[in-house]
Amino acid sequence: MTLSVVQRISCNVVEARADMARIFNIQRYSLNDGRGIRTVVFFKGCPHSCPWCANPESISPKIETVRRESKCLHCAPCLRDADECPSGAFERIGRDVTLDELEHEVMKDDVFFRSSGGGVTLSGGEILMQASFATHFFQRLRRYGVHTAIETAGDAPLSRLLPLARQCDEVLFDLKMMDPDQARASLAINLPRVLDNFLQLVAAGVNVIPRIPLIPGYTLNDTNMARVLAFLIPSGIRQLHLLPFHQYGEPKYRLLEQEWGMRQVTLPTEDEVASMRQMAEREGFQVTVGG
Repeated sequence: MTLSVVQRISCNVVEARADMARIFNIQRYSLNDGRGIRTVVFFKGCPHSCPWCANPESISPKIETVRRESKCLHCAPCLRDADECPSGAFERIGRDVTLDELEHEVMKDDVFFRSSGGGVTLSGGEILMQASFATHFFQRLRRYGVHTAIETAGDAPLSRLLPLARQCDEVLFDLKMMDPDQARASLAINLPRVLDNFLQLVAAGVNVIPRIPLIPGYTLNDTNMARVLAFLIPSGIRQLHLLPFHQYGEPKYRLLEQEWGMRQVTLPTEDEVASMRQMAEREGFQVTVGG
């Protein structure tokens, strides 16, 4: 089934219900996306247009249906219905969950959280599009003592971001293109708001961990890294994560019958990643590659 190009919707105007959310995956036993063993909940919907997005199925806030040719029995007539398909060739991406349902799902993994110091991370998409639900959800988890984290680009009104961030043990905050015009043109990101939100979280005592995706042609260069470091140094933060570009999302674009514009982009070399790491370490940062 061919999916049309998704129109981005601003985080300024989109906010889902506080008692129900739309997700598309729950990934258990993750060793990334925060400390310890994590259960990562992926929320649907993102207003940005990062060309390197590894989760294209997260972009549209709508529930979508895809077809896996390898499973298709070529029934005639084809019902094109994920519920009726006998082989599972038609697959629905996205489902709605209540607070109670999602709490029940993630707390199945509580033993792993407690044994490893892990917890639950909310990812996407952009979690700030469903911030009210996420805030209420984390209020519940914190009653159990579960470690909580979000992954975000931080591009939404502070009134939406701060209440959620206050419920987090970690906010994994992406800093991407540090030129405001380029960030808006290439990523549909309001960089001045992102940077102000970052500083507001730091001032509020939130544990913010900056992450820099290293993307050839976009962020993998000395100029962009120097701008990131110059911004972070006055904040007092001295840790950051570097996220080298990868091609893991390419099969998802094929499944969605969308063009993967980064198909021909080569992965960063070890020397290129080491150069970015050394720039940060020279300024006194503790650097993690990945995470």
